[in-house]
Amino acid sequence: MKKFLAICLLLLVLPATAVLAQPAVQEDRQQLFREIQVILADLQEITGLKPLKAVPHEFITKPQVKQFLEDRIKEEIKPEELRAEELTLKKFGFVPQDYDLKGATIELLTEQAAAFYDYRKKRLYVIDSADDALQQVALVHELAHALADQHFNLDKYIQRDNENDDGAMARLSVMEGQATWLMSEYMARKMGMSLKTAPALVELMGQQMGTSAGQFPVFDKAPLYVREALLFPYTKGLLFQNAVLTKDGQAAFTTVFQRPPASTQQILHPEKYFAGDKPTEPPLPAVSAEGDYRELAKGSIGEFDHSILLRQYVGKDEAASLAPRWRGGSYRVLENKKDKRAVLEYSSEWADAATSKEFFGLYRKVLQGKWKTMEASVNEETRLAGRGDDGYFVLRLSGNRVTSLEGLSSLSEEKSALR
Repeated sequence: MKKFLAICLLLLVLPATAVLAQPAVQEDRQQLFREIQVILADLQEITGLKPLKAVPHEFITKPQVKQFLEDRIKEEIKPEELRAEELTLKKFGFVPQDYDLKGATIELLTEQAAAFYDYRKKRLYVIDSADDALQQVALVHELAHALADQHFNLDKYIQRDNENDDGAMARLSVMEGQATWLMSEYMARKMGMSLKTAPALVELMGQQMGTSAGQFPVFDKAPLYVREALLFPYTKGLLFQNAVLTKDGQAAFTTVFQRPPASTQQILHPEKYFAGDKPTEPPLPAVSAEGDYRELAKGSIGEFDHSILLRQYVGKDEAASLAPRWRGGSYRVLENKKDKRAVLEYSSEWADAATSKEFFGLYRKVLQGKWKTMEASVNEETRLAGRGDDGYFVLRLSGNRVTSLEGLSSLSEEKSALR
């Protein structure tokens, strides 16, 4: 799931982030770029980071954005990798079974893009058709990326620990959260304000960015997970950057890159970042005849993912109560070499046995929600097994862990997993 998110966040998502922007007078197209040096000087004053070189820049059209996305996806993600990421999202129930990950993502981002910084080509692009005020706000955001890239190499930063999906989301939240904070601070200063002295303004920005207000119909129709995965690095990353800044002062703009957060839980709860609380890596349940399968994908599933899973299939209150008690999560997707059936191996660890028992009960609702039919052959206090839309499953509760095998091809595999 990590590469999908990284590609998505190449482009700036700006639902309602123009809340602080001042109305702009229509001027010639290049006037915007003549502001770059002034903006970089202001960003240097705020962050203490000096621009090391000029930032190449140009306008780009919406059709060119679409082509850019198609080309970048082709360059960075092999068809088999894209298939595996899409299948993983479907196995967890984050997107419908007929969801076209590549097509939907390109359509969504083409709709929303206002500007983006390509940290591979070290070049900044502004969408030619964007509103003047939105262009200026977006320019500040992307120049913040360019400044961070010159000091911390964003390409290498985002590529660390390729199998840690949740950690990748946390690093994306550092990148986008810092750029969003700087964008917001820059615009606030234009109005004689500052995020440093107005905590309510930080909260307002986070809330405003989480609303579309009907401006983006493609975004509004996207699955909950996709919408929240796109917004999380901006909204929660903004709050995280503000929390680190409150504690560390100007050094915070460097700290978050030199010592990146390990999980979305640390983004959501900065006190865990300060304390160095890292997620566990609970062992996965195993299929009985592993030689019959090949591995398609594996990684981590964090507090953010569990929060969305519970919101989607159980309820907001349960998600808000339970997700923060997450302590670790792992998954692996296998494919049967003969019949191509996909199996999900999943494990999660919780704060204590009582919490894992609660999640065990709620995960049954997740299974019932993501499948059209679910028949239980075993329904015990610590075991639930049966058959769903994509095959046999076995759900287990053991201490503070909950594990699940989903998509088994035969009853014999289910019985073996129950032993």
